Amino acid sequence: MGDGKGSESEQTVEERLSAVEEALAGLLAAQGRRGRVAEGGRAAEPAVPADVFWALEGLRERVPAPGAVMIVGDVVLPDGRTAGWQLGAGTDDLLDDEWEPLADVFAALGHPVRLRLLREVLRGRGTARELAGLEGMGTSGQIYHHLRQLVSAGWLRVRDGGHHEVPAERVVPLLTTITGGRR
Repeated sequence: MGDGKGSESEQTVEERLSAVEEALAGLLAAQGRRGRVAEGGRAAEPAVPADVFWALEGLRERVPAPGAVMIVGDVVLPDGRTAGWQLGAGTDDLLDDEWEPLADVFAALGHPVRLRLLREVLRGRGTARELAGLEGMGTSGQIYHHLRQLVSAGWLRVRDGGHHEVPAERVVPLLTTITGGRR
């Protein structure tokens, strides 16, 4: 043991532990879990390769403490529309701002039928008639009620011919909200 290499059984345990750590890092990366918060609110070192955090590291390089939040995405929808979008806000600005006026925007997402309507519109179904034809969506009157709430909150807009769409500037925020809710 004096050579620093350890016994054969110790090396095997170390090798096995290293393999388990690598497998865990791969699982966390595959699940989209890129980090966690440790005690005291400081970011813990993630069990994933450093290059996974390329966006976070870029944000940290550009924004001084106490930090910022950024929403960014590049999306191609089933109908061929694209939405490349980003928005950032400083932590102080967000915490100092009034959140109450946003209640209606978030409340519009607070119903399973409205969430399904948004998903179906993103998939290419856009008229009230197409949406009402989906199983489990309720009556046409209920569909119109939900569509009005989504339009009023800015999650949908109506184009010519009564075709609903998620505005390009709302696609990435909607998908990031859904991603955040999956955690």
